[in-house]
Parts: sequence; structure tokens; C-alpha cells
Amino acid sequence: MALFIRQQDQQSELQKRVAAELQDKARAKAKEAELPDGITDSAFIKGTKQTSRSAWIWIVGVFFAIAAVIMIIINSL
Repeated sequence: MALFIRQQDQQSELQKRVAAELQDKARAKAKEAELPDGITDSAFIKGTKQTSRSAWIWIVGVFFAIAAVIMIIINSL
């Protein structure tokens, strides 16, 4: 019985140590600067610009070019 109680005491010490470490980590994390939580205010967007109208024209043009190549391949078979 004494051995069982002693094991529980060691376990509780381990639990106390782990809890203290977790509290320290939580405090350190709380001290860090708060990161942005959305896409529009994220740091990686700084220095970029919104897609212009000409980019959409290029995308549509590439789509039509790919469709034309597929149609040529299908018609040649």
C-alpha cells in the first residue's frame, strides 16, 4: 500500500511540473504579438496589389486557347 501511495505522490509531482511548464508556455505565448486573423490583414499581403482587369483577360484568353487546341486534337482524330 505504501508503494502505491508513493507512486501517486511521484505522479502528482510530475503532474505539477507539467502543469507549471504549460502555464509558463501559455504566459510566453500571451506575451507574443498578436498575429492577424484574416486574409485581408495578413502580413503576406503587404506590398501586393489586387488583380487587374487585364489579368482576367489573359486568363480567359488562355482558357480559349486551351479549348481551341483540344478541339483541333479532337477533330483531327
